[in-house]
Amino acid sequence: MSITPRRPLRSVLPALLLLLAAVLFAAPNASARTEAAPTATLTEITDFGTNPSNLQMYLYVPDNVTAHPAVVVAVHYCTGSGPAMYNGTEWAQLADTYGFVVIYPSVTRSSKCFDVSSPQALKRGGGSDPVGIKSMIDWTVSTYSADTSRIYATGISSGAMMTNVLLGDYPDVFAAGAAFSGVPFGCFATTDGSEWNSACSGGTISHTPQEWGDLVRAAHPGYTGTRPRMQVWHGTEDDVLRYPNFGEEIKQWTNVLGVSQTPAATDSPVSGWTRTRYGATGDRAPVEAISLQGVGHNLYAWGMASRALTFFGLDSSGPAPQPQPSACKVTATTSAWNTGLTASLTIANTGTTAINNWQLAFTLPTGQTITNGWGATYTPSSGTVTATNATYNGTIAPNASVSIGYQANHGGNSAAPGAFTLNGTACSAS
Repeated sequence: MSITPRRPLRSVLPALLLLLAAVLFAAPNASARTEAAPTATLTEITDFGTNPSNLQMYLYVPDNVTAHPAVVVAVHYCTGSGPAMYNGTEWAQLADTYGFVVIYPSVTRSSKCFDVSSPQALKRGGGSDPVGIKSMIDWTVSTYSADTSRIYATGISSGAMMTNVLLGDYPDVFAAGAAFSGVPFGCFATTDGSEWNSACSGGTISHTPQEWGDLVRAAHPGYTGTRPRMQVWHGTEDDVLRYPNFGEEIKQWTNVLGVSQTPAATDSPVSGWTRTRYGATGDRAPVEAISLQGVGHNLYAWGMASRALTFFGLDSSGPAPQPQPSACKVTATTSAWNTGLTASLTIANTGTTAINNWQLAFTLPTGQTITNGWGATYTPSSGTVTATNATYNGTIAPNASVSIGYQANHGGNSAAPGAFTLNGTACSAS
């Protein structure tokens, strides 16, 4: 895959800084961990930590980098590089606007493809490329006091496959990912040292959602915390990583995130695009999938990163209005009669930042159907329901709460829902 450069690659280091580095830091790679990178230029960082597969790390820090910035890991395609990803996508320009930091990992092996197939790569801390990328993140967090709740991965082709792998290996590190023309976690697995899996690339590997989800969960056994949200993109005419992989990714990540495979919303934001959202209807649903009719493998186009940024929640200054784990609590009660009930839900913001444009997702007990509601818009009326804020209660301040409710028919089970997610993040419930 190739991408036409859209902006010139700026100098890695001004000449004066190179001269000073040579004079003051004569030891190889001295101060790599103690000196911040220059701003507004692509910089290679060396000695960033454990790096079993000899990856290179490139970093872009904007002039206006925020305090405790978010971090985006932008992973290149086969035959590409970190500088090519910097040149061919708009992540650096978006960083200039919103103040986050971008890491561009770069492969040194001859194929220029990331390892998404070896047993080492498909296990947390197992070795190979994911470990090196995790070291890059750790270096950046340490150097810039980055916000560990706002770390994201995105990639194209091989980089999209690595995005799936990173979110599987390190669910406690990433808040979300966006994969352009990829395959599910574990689909490319091989045991013979080959980097290529023809069955997966050909779209002939299919599993149940549970089986796909189990592959992800096996990468970090015993992990029970919040899982990162996932956005996937695919062209219907992809002849490199065939289109069935798109549906398999959806099966995998809806299972991992515990949401229905039935879309909560479907629309067409651009002619020829079909966008489905799972588990919620807004911009930061647990899973979002965009299918591009008649488009091949090289689907990435300028402007798509902005849509991924919206999914991440980074297209506004400061921290995204996403509740962090345990930063929300929902109290649910019901009052029932014969075949009907009234449910009251109180959504409390137990975090330290305001929650804006909220969407509360929950699953109704079997046999219940909402007939009307207040304080929110409820869709659909049964199964996995998303309650979207009204115009007058769209912001929940820290230590504040919002009360909503609905009436429903029931077939004998009048219980309240037992689990809730707010903007894709699990809340405690009582």
